[in-house]
Amino acid sequence: MSPGLTRYTGPRLQLITVIYMSYITGPVTRPQNVKAHVGIIGGSGLYDPGIVEDPVEVRVYTPYGEPSDFITVGTVEGVKVAFLPRHGRGHRIPPHRINYRANIWALKSLGVKWIISVSAVGSLREDYRPGDFVVPDQFIDMTKKREYTFFDGPITAHVSMADPFCDDLREKIIKATQELGYTIHPKGTYVCIEGPRFSTRAESRVWKEVFKADIIGMTLVPEVNLACEAQVCYATLAMVTDYDVWADHPVTAEEVERIMKQNVSRAREILYKVIPQLAGEPETGKCSCCRALDIAIV
Repeated sequence: MSPGLTRYTGPRLQLITVIYMSYITGPVTRPQNVKAHVGIIGGSGLYDPGIVEDPVEVRVYTPYGEPSDFITVGTVEGVKVAFLPRHGRGHRIPPHRINYRANIWALKSLGVKWIISVSAVGSLREDYRPGDFVVPDQFIDMTKKREYTFFDGPITAHVSMADPFCDDLREKIIKATQELGYTIHPKGTYVCIEGPRFSTRAESRVWKEVFKADIIGMTLVPEVNLACEAQVCYATLAMVTDYDVWADHPVTAEEVERIMKQNVSRAREILYKVIPQLAGEPETGKCSCCRALDIAIV
């Protein structure tokens, strides 16, 4: 149990312990003796891990239904990894229809301590160019009709999202990418829209000029919220595929796919370099994810 929960006593402690432990043990059906330490959620263009050894596909059932696809479990340099394609293989699930709760619950149930989310994004800045990587440190939520929490009652949790990403994990991703010689921006504000359509020109100008956001995508929220509630350390490796329409260059799905295909191999290189560094436990001094419930339960 999380050390912070020990401040509760009696029946309240028992009830909170039940809901906290449910993240670890169920109710969920999963293959026996299949565990993982690192979770990779692949975004557009990254539908199979391509880097894991001895891969085994597993199917996990959760209280929220099925995840986006089978989960591939294998190893990278001795570290157990679980890979899940966010949109399903073949990109068959649009962003507003992804079962985010099932995805995060399934990875947590396999024992995952870290999640690296790989995501395609549009740029709202001239200097964040197509093909660059960004590791965002903030987000703005403009989604409309998604399931945002595991805590639908009777237990209520208000997790802090002041610093929504794991700094320990962010630093490792940034360093690995720099060592590989690829352009990476160590900070950025990600505005998450509902999709599946792209922005109008007026909206794009609002994101850029009023909100002062740096990148735009459709899948960060509620994935990041749910990882926080599940107390899993989470960071996003975002790859710029295009300039959003503020730049007077209308975005198309074909353009996004072309740039993504050019850079998927780089994303795999980065993952292959980062994952061996995640064999241990998160450094709690650099991360609020792994103790998010300590002061969140009402």
